[in-house]
Amino acid sequence: MSNQTLCVVARFNALPDKIEALKALLLELIEPTRQEPGAIKYELLQNQADSAEFTFVEEWASDEALKVHLASPHFQAAAAKLEALVATPPEIRRYNLLA
Repeated sequence: MSNQTLCVVARFNALPDKIEALKALLLELIEPTRQEPGAIKYELLQNQADSAEFTFVEEWASDEALKVHLASPHFQAAAAKLEALVATPPEIRRYNLLA
């Protein structure tokens, strides 16, 4: 299992008046995260039917690489601002890639 990557899907729902603020905050995470060791894929999606919904699709080399990301200064700074921008707590799911 040491060769298996970890996939994460993280979903965020912005408050109606905070859509652009949340979008800007999440976009700021992309470049520094993509530079992190162990970051294979880090993409941000915005729902076409509901512009308040954002989803990160991530792939990490290991659980340890994800832990390093979650402790990084840029992630911690964004996390501190998140609560004021979202309507519900983020929905974070971890997956194993099967095929």
